[in-house]
Formats: sequence, C-alpha cells, structure tokens
Amino acid sequence: MIRNRNQFLAGALALAASVTACAAPVADEARIPVDVRRTTLLVNDTDKSLALYRDALGLTVIYDQLIESPMENGETRSRRLVLLQANDDFIGVLGLLEYIHPKKPQRQDHFDEPVPGDHLIDINASDLDTRWEAVEASPGVTVVDAPERVAYPRAGGGVIRVNVSMIRDPDGYWLEINQLLDAPASAEDD
Repeated sequence: MIRNRNQFLAGALALAASVTACAAPVADEARIPVDVRRTTLLVNDTDKSLALYRDALGLTVIYDQLIESPMENGETRSRRLVLLQANDDFIGVLGLLEYIHPKKPQRQDHFDEPVPGDHLIDINASDLDTRWEAVEASPGVTVVDAPERVAYPRAGGGVIRVNVSMIRDPDGYWLEINQLLDAPASAEDD
C-alpha cells in the first residue's frame, strides 16, 4: 500500500520536475520581483550530509563557512552553513545548516511515509543507474524504494518512463532521486 502511494507521489513530482528539467528563463516582460533561490535543510552533522549530497549525488560546494554571532547570555552562537549547487548557481541551491552551539532540539514525530508538513526534495539524476550504489551506501541513508521503472501517462497519449527511487537522508528528509528515461512532460503533450 505504501509503495503505491509512494509511486503515485513520485510520479506526480517526477512529472512536475520534468517540466522544470527543460525550463528556460522567464522572458523579461513576464518576470516578477521574486525568485526562490534555495532550500536549506537543518542537519545534525554537516559532514554526514555532505557524504550524500556532495559525494554520492555530485552537487558542488559553493560556500562552506562557520558563522558566529554573540548571544544575549554572553555565549557565541555557532553555525555551519554549506551551500551546494547542481546546474545553476542562482536558483535550485541546496543549503545545509548545522547548529553547533547551542544545539537545536530534535523532531520527535516520525512517519513511515511523507505527510503534510514534511519536505520532499525531488532530484533528477541522469546517471542514477551508476550513482545509486553510492547513494545507498551513504552514512545514515534509509532506502524507502530502490530505483524502479515506472511509466506515467502522457497527456496526449503515450508514456513518460521514469526510474523512480525514494530515500530518507541522515536527518530524515524525504528525497526522490529520479531519472527521466523519456522526453519530459510539456505543453505540447495536450
């Protein structure tokens, strides 16, 4: 049962992601003054997270700094922020933020499937077949669904084949790591 829900969710997100996979910049006359630049994940161990995002998935570190600031009690707040990019350095950047001092409390609830309020990050890896072993072996990763080929209906007929997988990263974030095997969904499908 969970597998079918995950496949449905994966399919919907894979199709949505496929549209952005072939996206072009918005024309100047259609631009709005807002961009979504990055998603930042709060993590317990930056190095453990880097083993997945940098080493296994191949994202490039573009920023890695210790940030310190004074606190009202006289102590120093200490955080490490790492920014990683895939193919664009302005949008789609992934941040890893570790609170070193003081430590943050840990989330207590845990569900076996994504639920409202969870984050689900969809990553397209055109080389998932060769990258999967490193993803699976990353410390703290929980494999929910190993890659499986799924065919989603194309609006105008035919199918979009996607190699679909789902994991939880070392901090419990849900990640779909998918590989498009056909042309992505587009407006021409209708």
